[in-house]
Amino acid sequence: MDGTPPTKEPIGVYPVSESDDSVCSSTTIPWIDVHQHTQSLTWNEREAFDISGCRATVMIAASYYWSPYRPVSAEDVRFLWDDAIRRAARFNDSHFYEQYLAIGIHTWSRVTNPESALAHLPDYCDLDAVVAVGETGIDSSQHTLQWDLDEQRAVVREQFSIADDAGLPVIVHTPGGKDTVSDQYTDYYEELDADFPAAHFEPETAKRAALGIDLELVDEVGISEERVLIDHADETIVADVLEGTNCYLGFSVGSPWFRGVDANLVASVIEEYGSERIIVDTDMLGAMKHDPYTMKRLILDLSRLGVSHSDIRNVVYENPQDLLGF
Repeated sequence: MDGTPPTKEPIGVYPVSESDDSVCSSTTIPWIDVHQHTQSLTWNEREAFDISGCRATVMIAASYYWSPYRPVSAEDVRFLWDDAIRRAARFNDSHFYEQYLAIGIHTWSRVTNPESALAHLPDYCDLDAVVAVGETGIDSSQHTLQWDLDEQRAVVREQFSIADDAGLPVIVHTPGGKDTVSDQYTDYYEELDADFPAAHFEPETAKRAALGIDLELVDEVGISEERVLIDHADETIVADVLEGTNCYLGFSVGSPWFRGVDANLVASVIEEYGSERIIVDTDMLGAMKHDPYTMKRLILDLSRLGVSHSDIRNVVYENPQDLLGF
C-alpha cells in the first residue's frame, strides 16, 4: 500500500517523506551544555536534562556573585569550588548525563586577594571532573562594588595562563549589552540595576570593549584560540569573533529576555558563517527565569527554521565535544 488513508475524503495528513528525516531526527539529537550553573537547579530540572537527550553539562563552579556579601573573599571562592566538586559527584550518581566542572574566578563580583585562590587553581585543573577554566573575562560592572579594570586584567590573564599550562579550554564571559535586568523579572533575579555601580563601558559598546581586552590577553598569554569560547554572544560581536579570530562563539539561550538571543539569531549566524565554530549553551541559573528544556526546544526551533540536522548537531553536540576534548 502507498500509505494513503482509505477515507472517502482527504483528512489532511501530511506524512514526512522517508527521504526527509530533518524533523524526526531532530528529536533524537544529543546535546552537551558547556555553560550552566547546575548547582542552583533542582533535581527535577536536572532530570529534565536526562529526559531531553543531555549527554553532559559543565557546571560553572564560581557562583559566588549570588552571595549577599561584598567583596567576596578568596576563601569564599575556594569554598564554592569545593562545594561544586562535591555536588558534581552527587549529580553523577543521580542522573544519566555526565557532570563536569569549569573552575575559575568570575569577575562579576570583586574578589579580595584573588592571588590566594589562583595559587591553587592549577591543582584543581588536574582533577578529572574539571574540563575548563572559567567562566572569566573582563566585565563592565560588578555587583555592589566596582572592580578596577587593571585588577581584572591581571586575574583574567593569570587564568588564561593556567588554562594554557593545563591544556584546558577557557570559557570567556562577555558583559551584557542591554539594561542589566528588567523589573518584569524581579521575582527571579533579585539584584536590580540599582545594585550595580557605574560601569566601565557604555552599555551599547560594553560587550565589544570587554572582548577587545580579552582577546589582547589571549594573545599575550599565547593560548590557542581554538581552546577559547567567547560566550554570551549577541549580534554586536559575531563578526569580531568569527571573522577576526579562530575562537569558538557561544550563544547563551537560557534567558532570552536577558541576553536577547534566540533561535532566529543562531540560525541566521549559521546561515552566514556555517556551524563549525558556533556553540549553543544555556547559562541556566536558578536565580533567573529559565526552562530546563531550553536546549531541546532550541534544537526543534532550529529545525523548524530550516537549519540542517548536521549543523544543529554541530552547535549542540559535536563542537562542545571538540572544545572540551571529549
